[in-house]
Amino acid sequence: MEVISSKWEILVHKLSALRWVLGLAFIALTLLLVGCTGDNVRIDFARREQPTPLPTTSPPSAVAIRMAVAPILPALVTSDIYQQLADYVGEKLGQPVELVQGKTFAEINDLVKSGDASLALVGTLPYLQGREDFGMELLVAPMVNGETFYYSLLIVRRDVEANSLADLRGASFAFSDPMSNAGRLAPLYQLARMGQTPDSFFSRTIFTYSYGGSIRAVADGIVTAAAESSLVFDYLSRAEPALIERIKVVERWGPFGINPFVVSPHLDPRLKEQLRQIFLDMDTDPQGKLVLRKIGVDRFVIPDDSIYDSVRLMWSYVRGRGLTP
Repeated sequence: MEVISSKWEILVHKLSALRWVLGLAFIALTLLLVGCTGDNVRIDFARREQPTPLPTTSPPSAVAIRMAVAPILPALVTSDIYQQLADYVGEKLGQPVELVQGKTFAEINDLVKSGDASLALVGTLPYLQGREDFGMELLVAPMVNGETFYYSLLIVRRDVEANSLADLRGASFAFSDPMSNAGRLAPLYQLARMGQTPDSFFSRTIFTYSYGGSIRAVADGIVTAAAESSLVFDYLSRAEPALIERIKVVERWGPFGINPFVVSPHLDPRLKEQLRQIFLDMDTDPQGKLVLRKIGVDRFVIPDDSIYDSVRLMWSYVRGRGLTP
């Protein structure tokens, strides 16, 4: 019996010691975390419970929101231009706004659908697809040169003897993105009206997955022709006139409703209205005007959704013939 009693005493002492060591470790870890995060934490040593954070004065909105931008312009250009817009919105909102760039339209739609992006600049067709898929909501749209429309331009090298799409049978062709309106849906629609498909009409097709990339593919002779957004064409006409001089426009299709800013249907309505008002007020704010000039926008407006009806018509027509973008 004496041996058993001695073992129990040893066990009790060990448990007591272990409890003391764990207690010290918990206190040390807590102090370390406090030092790392800078948060104020109050600890009641007598109760020996988990620490209770002091009431914080930081609003819940201090967490960064994400603004995703579709590959409408080349990546470096997009980063330079839209980072200023993200910073401006963050300053007005009172919380950081993180800029996220996608490589494809599908990536941007997925970010909005999952809620990983609070707002996003998307393409016209991706907006309609997102609206149908998960209820993507229109926030605002940019007005450029007094219009909320743009066009799809059929382009070839300047030395190519072609004056229309019909002249390009058997040529090679570049699409920009599978979900692009100007860079894929518009030419698909024109081909469908001719009773043709890309495979039956062109000798070879590629995807450049880059606005501006299709223009370069034509200029460099990688393909004979491509379709490009007039917004991108106009931008490169100013930024790289030597590049544009190497190509010519043979057809113009449209007009189409301009690429909008959208939000998830699950976004907090108060935050959604804050974001909308920030965009709408930019042209009356000196700092906002500077950002608008940088991104090439007159102002932001709330457009009537009917400006996208021409794209809806093409999308319906193409899908009805088994050509799903």
